[in-house]
Amino acid sequence: MFTSSVPFAFADYMRVPVVVDHTMRRNLPRHVGALHATSSPLGPRLLWVHPEDGRHAPGTHAGRHTLAGIDLASPVFTGSPEEIGCRRWTGGEGWRPLTPVQNLHGVTVAQVWTNDQGSLFLPFDPGEAMSWLWSERYTTLGSAGLRSRLRHLAVTLYYAIRPALPRKLQLLLRRGHAARQTYPEFPGWPEEHSLHDLYDWLLDRLEDVAGEPVPYLHPWPNGHTSAFVLTHDVETAAGRDAIEVLRAPERSRGLRSSWNLVPERYEVADELLDQLRSEGCEIGVHGLRHDGRDLASKRMLRKRLPAIRAWADRWGAVGFRSPATQRSWELMPLLGFAYDSSYTDSAPHEPRPGGCCTYLPFFIDDLVELPLTLPQDHTLFDILGMTDGSVWRSKVDALRSRGGMVLMIAHPDYVDCPGMLPAWEALLDQLCADAGAWHALPREVAAWWRRRAESVPTLSAAGWVVRGPAGGEAVVAWSSSRTGRPAQLADVALPHD
Repeated sequence: MFTSSVPFAFADYMRVPVVVDHTMRRNLPRHVGALHATSSPLGPRLLWVHPEDGRHAPGTHAGRHTLAGIDLASPVFTGSPEEIGCRRWTGGEGWRPLTPVQNLHGVTVAQVWTNDQGSLFLPFDPGEAMSWLWSERYTTLGSAGLRSRLRHLAVTLYYAIRPALPRKLQLLLRRGHAARQTYPEFPGWPEEHSLHDLYDWLLDRLEDVAGEPVPYLHPWPNGHTSAFVLTHDVETAAGRDAIEVLRAPERSRGLRSSWNLVPERYEVADELLDQLRSEGCEIGVHGLRHDGRDLASKRMLRKRLPAIRAWADRWGAVGFRSPATQRSWELMPLLGFAYDSSYTDSAPHEPRPGGCCTYLPFFIDDLVELPLTLPQDHTLFDILGMTDGSVWRSKVDALRSRGGMVLMIAHPDYVDCPGMLPAWEALLDQLCADAGAWHALPREVAAWWRRRAESVPTLSAAGWVVRGPAGGEAVVAWSSSRTGRPAQLADVALPHD
C-alpha cells in the first residue's frame, strides 16, 4: 500500500504493507525518511527525521515531551522542514505548524508540520519513539538517569547482602520503601496507554496520506480480540511444594499455565515436570540461582550461560524470566531463548523501576519479549498490603478494551498472603468469561508473534489476504479514523489465503 525510502519501523511492527525503494533516497535530504501511497507517487507524503549511522540531525534533542496529549520520550528535531531541506523535495509549498510537541513545562519545542500538498513532517522517528519506551531508555534522561544509576547501585548492593538478611527483614525493607514511594507521572500505574495512543495516532497519519483506511495485521490470531497468559515463578522449595494450591483452580477451569523454576536453588523432580507437562503446562527457567546476578554483567552471564542453557535443554524450556525482573536490553538476546518475559509494562515497585509501556509483544533483536501486564501478586498483597484483586480486575478490563495481552505472575511462594487466593480465583473466572480472548502459553504467543512478523496483508483479486506463515490464522484489521472506533477494535476480515 505504501512505498518508503527506508524501512519504517512502525509500519513493520503493525504489519502495514510497505515496499522499500532505496532509490527514493537519492533526492531526499539526509536524516529524512519518506513514504507515499504506492498508488499515488505524486500525492501526499509522510516524512520523518531519522538517525543515520547512529547520528541525528543537528537540532535534535532527546527528552520527555507530549504530542496531542501523548507522552513521547525520544529525540525530537526542533527545526522546520525547510531547515532540514524538505521544501524542494516535496514539491509542496507553505509548510505550516499542525500539532505542537511540548516539553514537560508546556513549552512548544517542535511541531508536526503540513503543507498545501497534504504532506506531513514528523519531528521524530516513530521507530525510536517505540524503542526508547520498550527498552526503558527514557529512564536515562536528565535527573531520572541519575536516580536510575543510584537505584541500580542500591539494588546491586541489596542483592549482594540479601543472602545474609532474614526474610522478614527483606520484606520490611521493601514495605518501608513502598510506603514512602511516590508514583511517577510516567509511566502511569497500574495503567499506561501513551505508547498505544501513539500507535493509533500514527495509523491515523498513514490514513491521512493514503486517503483511505489502512490495513494491518491484528495482534491476535483467528479473530481473537485479546489474549491472556498465566505464568508462575517458583522462587523457593516451599513454593515448589505449594504449586498445587495455584494449579488446582486452573485445572478445574481447563486452563494451562507456565511454571518458571530455579534449577540450582532447590531440587526439581522429573515427576513434577512430567505432571505439569501432561496437563499441557509449560516449563521455563527462572534464573540459575535466583540471586539477581545472572544479568549483572556480560562477564557474569558468560560464566553462567552454559549452566542455564544445559538446564533449559534438559527441561525443554524455550522461555526465560529473570529473578526480580532484572533485565538488560543488551544481554537478554544472548540468553539463547525463544522468548523472555522479564519486562513489565509499568513497574514502579520493582527493584528496578520503569516499564516498557506496552501490552503487546515486541522484539529485542531476535528475542520475543512478552511483557508482564498485571501487577505481581507479591507486589499487591505482600508489599502494598492489599487484600482484594480490584487492581487486577480493572487492569484486565482496560487491557481487553485495547486488545492487549493480559500476562501475569502468581507465586506459589506467597499463597498465604491475606486475600491472595480468593483474588486469584476471581481473576481466573474473569479471564474465562471473555469468549473472545485467546488463552495461550507464552511459547505459543512467542511463536505466533514470529509468524505474524513474517506475514503481511497483500491485495489480491479476492481482496486483502495475508501472505506468509501466519496466512492461515492472521486477520486483516483496518485503521479507524473514518469509522470513529478504536483501531484495535475495528472490524477484521478473515484471511483468504
